Amino acid sequence: MRILITGASGFVGGRFLQRFRDRDDIELLGVGRRTLDFPDYRSIDLSQPHALDATLRAFRPDVVVHAAALAAPFAPRREYLRHNVEATRQTLESCRAHGAPKFVYISSSSVHYRPCDQLGIREDDPIGPTFANVYAETKAAGETLVRDYDGAWTILRPRAVFGPGDTVLFPRLLAAAKRGKLPRIVRKGPAAVGDLIGVDALVDYMLRAAQRPEATGAFNLSHGEPVPMQAFLADVFRRLDLPPPGREIGYRTARTAAFAAECLWSLLRLRGEPPVTRFGVDVLCFSKTFDIAKARAVLGEPSQTLAQATDAFVAWQRAQP
Repeated sequence: MRILITGASGFVGGRFLQRFRDRDDIELLGVGRRTLDFPDYRSIDLSQPHALDATLRAFRPDVVVHAAALAAPFAPRREYLRHNVEATRQTLESCRAHGAPKFVYISSSSVHYRPCDQLGIREDDPIGPTFANVYAETKAAGETLVRDYDGAWTILRPRAVFGPGDTVLFPRLLAAAKRGKLPRIVRKGPAAVGDLIGVDALVDYMLRAAQRPEATGAFNLSHGEPVPMQAFLADVFRRLDLPPPGREIGYRTARTAAFAAECLWSLLRLRGEPPVTRFGVDVLCFSKTFDIAKARAVLGEPSQTLAQATDAFVAWQRAQP
């Protein structure tokens, strides 16, 4: 089987290429925005019309796994539209013109998020019309494009991906913890619980979705082991010899500060990201758990436990300079 993986210069797509490039039963080709010196990789801007045509014509994939996306929590709207909507549109157009290979779209559990506790979210629960942030909105827009695809398609919605090579979830938290700038955000009621998924378990699911004809429609993906989010983070910090979150800040205060920071960054067009976002505050304060019964029935159990995924991440993080 020939599989083309987009976003292969990023966290998830790069891990997919690294984990499976030496297997005998599949032939892989990765594409991404950055320039990398690998024989099984091409640098392509997928947001440009027909950018993928020559690659599809030469490689002739059976499956295209579309992991390319802008996953940052805060960026200009035009960049989200370019990388999460237009790139998906152009990739689908190229696939239509070159045999309509199966299309596996890596979406996000955040398409379901609302600023409240949500337990046992199912794949067919309502999405929109309002979204937690522009990232979630544009990933949902990508899903809409995929549903109109002429060939077979699958949508995967992983929850809180972390692990070796993480560039999204933990780096921001660890940087704040190292500076002693990470507070403990408190809200009335029970502690927020949430699902996560290790990147190796996710890419294993991605391969299963590519290989199994019965894997159609949308799938929630996690380890199915909800944990108190702030306690989970504190344990990871402890294992990395980092200070635990310091002073307590109330939820409303934290969210107001996040809104002010976002406004400041937008108005002044500051580079990078604000130190805190409303989305980040909500992730720590509201419970989000997902029903993964469909994934278990069609794609099987996760290939690792949450404990194994956490051990792998801690070991990788300790090995970093």
